[in-house]
Amino acid sequence: MKKFLAMLGVIVVLLSFAFSEELTVYVYESLSWIEEGTIQKFEKMNDCEVKVVKLGDAGNVLTRLVLEKKNPRADVVIGLDQSLAAKAVEEDLLIPYTPKNIENVKDKALIFDPEYYVVPYDYGVIAIIYDPENIQEELVSFEDLTKYKNSLIIQDPRASSTGQAFLLWTIAVYGNEWKDFWERLMPAILTVSPSWDDSFAKFEIGEAPMMVSYATDSAYSQYYYGSSKYKVFIPKEGAYVQIEGAGIVKGTDNLDLAQKFIEFMLTEDFQKEIPLKQWMFPVIDVELPEVYQYAVVPEKILTIPAQEISNNLERWLKEWEALLY
Repeated sequence: MKKFLAMLGVIVVLLSFAFSEELTVYVYESLSWIEEGTIQKFEKMNDCEVKVVKLGDAGNVLTRLVLEKKNPRADVVIGLDQSLAAKAVEEDLLIPYTPKNIENVKDKALIFDPEYYVVPYDYGVIAIIYDPENIQEELVSFEDLTKYKNSLIIQDPRASSTGQAFLLWTIAVYGNEWKDFWERLMPAILTVSPSWDDSFAKFEIGEAPMMVSYATDSAYSQYYYGSSKYKVFIPKEGAYVQIEGAGIVKGTDNLDLAQKFIEFMLTEDFQKEIPLKQWMFPVIDVELPEVYQYAVVPEKILTIPAQEISNNLERWLKEWEALLY
């Protein structure tokens, strides 16, 4: 009888595992931290399994969704910013969903998609970070970047959301003359990396003294090194804010669970992890770590209307590619 009960217990456990729901979530590489305790909270609350698929940078994530459009394999996608979200909606890759707890979002200006195909979960200010030991002159404007030959690491805007945000930033500043600026900037560019992670790895080992990153990097430096090892530069022309969001993939077989996951991302359990793991700002009111006093807050914000991005992004990327390659 004891053997029978033990066997029965094993069968029950195996059956419960076999029939538990599985949610597939596509993310970019540096979001892998969600697997370290955060996802497990959602699994426990909803008696499910979550499969996290990491696909390089956010641009790679969007590319995978496009390739799988006729046979989607993901239920939720995380990491689409304003421009990538516009492309995803244009490609008919997502379905809209207004979370029940959308009121948790502290600033309605962060809701960049009023139809809720993409729901915001964090935001950050694009900036240039640099090593003050190698860049000792004061940086003031975008033009100052052009003075340092082979000194800047950027990300490829065709694959990287950070790189794309930097391109849009220059367009917001220079308008129709943005290509002229890039021609002046090209001698300063050492490397065009496929992702932010790749750029930061190169920057940390000293391959170049400047890279395109975020205004929270001074807080990061203070947190990990106890000092402002890196300095943050936001040109006098203004800063570009990148808002990242998550959406439900069209064709999902787990709609209810996908909706719950979007709502989970707007809870304190998820949002409180963002400052020290994502190094971005959370979209709901949670207590920020003390080290965030070192994050740089810009005086002037620049934006490009979402519709203008949607209408022109493909052309801008082709023009950028023609310039650099």
